[in-house]
Amino acid sequence: MIHRFCTFLLAVVMLTGVTACGTDGDSSSTGSASLSGDAASDTPETAAEGNAPVFDFETHTVTLNSGYEMPVMGLGTYSLSDEECYNSVMTLLEAGGRLIDTAYMYHNEAAVGRAVRDSDVPREEIFVITKIYPTQFDNPEAAIDEALEKLDIGYIDMMLLHHPGAGDVEAYHAMEQAVSDGKIRSIGLSNWYVEELEEFLPQVNITPALVQNEIHPYYQENNVIPYIQSKGIVVQGWYPFGGRGHTEELLGDPVISSIADAHDVTSAQVILRWNLQKGIVVIPGSGNPDHIRENLDLFGFELTRDEMEQIKALDRNEKHDWY
Repeated sequence: MIHRFCTFLLAVVMLTGVTACGTDGDSSSTGSASLSGDAASDTPETAAEGNAPVFDFETHTVTLNSGYEMPVMGLGTYSLSDEECYNSVMTLLEAGGRLIDTAYMYHNEAAVGRAVRDSDVPREEIFVITKIYPTQFDNPEAAIDEALEKLDIGYIDMMLLHHPGAGDVEAYHAMEQAVSDGKIRSIGLSNWYVEELEEFLPQVNITPALVQNEIHPYYQENNVIPYIQSKGIVVQGWYPFGGRGHTEELLGDPVISSIADAHDVTSAQVILRWNLQKGIVVIPGSGNPDHIRENLDLFGFELTRDEMEQIKALDRNEKHDWY
């Protein structure tokens, strides 16, 4: 893959106003983003000047460049088996969550769709993301129809290319056509970084509504995030708790634990709130009902500027997956 780290000088300003591999293992502020006192409040601290999307912390949504609203927190279903996935999605929806991330390679699209259909929540209130894998790029039209059939929820709210690969531009064009056909509402990318985006974006007609990348306190992407946001594209993070084999270390980090104690919340909640204040949509994965509910409870506290800086200082540029 193209080298992912470019030197980028981007103006970072305060605005007014989670996976490609969503599961790490287990683990109210109101109004639009604005600053007051020592609190970092609801402002995405890395949001780039210009067209950067703004989170609404009252409705817990962000408006995509496609015109649709998307919840800013939800559930990643990577590694959740069929029945476990179904139960986890049902728990999320019963707890008030409305954003679900799945993929062809997670082998649980059917379970996600069944939970959406069985839920008492109106379909139009639920936002489902799925992905097509590079092995499907040679026949993307069939991949799109397969996802629609497995999910069986009428339409797909967001479809992403899972990661770059041969034929990705042509596959994206097929998703663009599916938008025109009413099969998909919004489209985007997963695991695209600055160099990949600079090469890819001039070749497509619809600007991606979302880019989903690995983001956590040990791998913060502080150059990449403002670049993406400056294009009017929402950023979503997978592996918010560091990923398999790293979750225990990250949740036990003394800096994060200390901040959690100060707010009487968990380390997981601190990490998710840190993401939201940076303008990053979160999709933590869990099969534990208590953790699923906990991961939605992010609006009863806010991190101060100093706390945001403490977490920023934890960055090791330490990527935990190959994407």
